[in-house]
Amino acid sequence: MDRKQLYIVAAVIWGIPGIIISVKGVDAYLMQSPDALWWLLLITAAVMTGFFFMFRRIVDRYCDRIARLPEKVKVWHTFPTRGWALLVFMMGLGIALKYIPGVPTAFTASFYSGLGPMLLLSSVRFVSYLRMSI
Repeated sequence: MDRKQLYIVAAVIWGIPGIIISVKGVDAYLMQSPDALWWLLLITAAVMTGFFFMFRRIVDRYCDRIARLPEKVKVWHTFPTRGWALLVFMMGLGIALKYIPGVPTAFTASFYSGLGPMLLLSSVRFVSYLRMSI
């Protein structure tokens, strides 16, 4: 696989879950009482801030890694082993949250509405690195 395609693979791997999680977060927000929205928005902003800084560092590290790879590599070289482990952990945590009884929709609304857009933003960041490498 061409090294430039790895940026696209990374963007898709981070972007699709970003869309799915964002939609679930918005759906959960729609079930909330209007009185609770102000504090949920504050929690969402805090979640977004935390994930912004965390994901920005991770994406930059992965993009630097991709840039140092040879021109032709296999698709699993997109992320280091730790990166694939992080993806599996995050997906497992997301699936587990769905099946844990008693998780309040307020948590789902604020957490997913913070996480999803930051995954999408990270996806855009991968594409921007692709554009810089051309």
